[in-house]
Amino acid sequence: MTIANDKEFKAALAALDPSRQRQVAARFVDSVLGLCGDVRVAGAVSAAKRPDITDVELGAMYMAAKAASVESYTQCGHETEWSAQAGHFVCKAALNCVKPASPHDNLAWDAAMEARMARTCAGIAGGEGTETREAEQQYRILEAFLNS
Repeated sequence: MTIANDKEFKAALAALDPSRQRQVAARFVDSVLGLCGDVRVAGAVSAAKRPDITDVELGAMYMAAKAASVESYTQCGHETEWSAQAGHFVCKAALNCVKPASPHDNLAWDAAMEARMARTCAGIAGGEGTETREAEQQYRILEAFLNS
């Protein structure tokens, strides 16, 4: 399956059950994980990749990632510090990997959008602007996931 746009991307993600959404979402977050140095976030992403993760483990990882997200938000300050913003969006993306699933949730889509925001902020912080290839990279990640 080749994914060429966000409409196809979102539909393919929506067709996955929550466990598989978590697994592919973790792969999306992996691509931006270097923008956040919080070990709780890395732990949540690592745990989300496991197909056998329990609800108890998900709950613990969610609480850890939520704490990291709140702390990263407070580090952003009133003036826009783009690097801190990038880290905060990585935390939010990781949160989608481990949050409790509700009907009609698309955890992987939400994680992908937060990862794109992280990459955009990092680009601005680095003086590269807002043009990124994160969406195309996510399409390839999902294609590889579906084909494995």
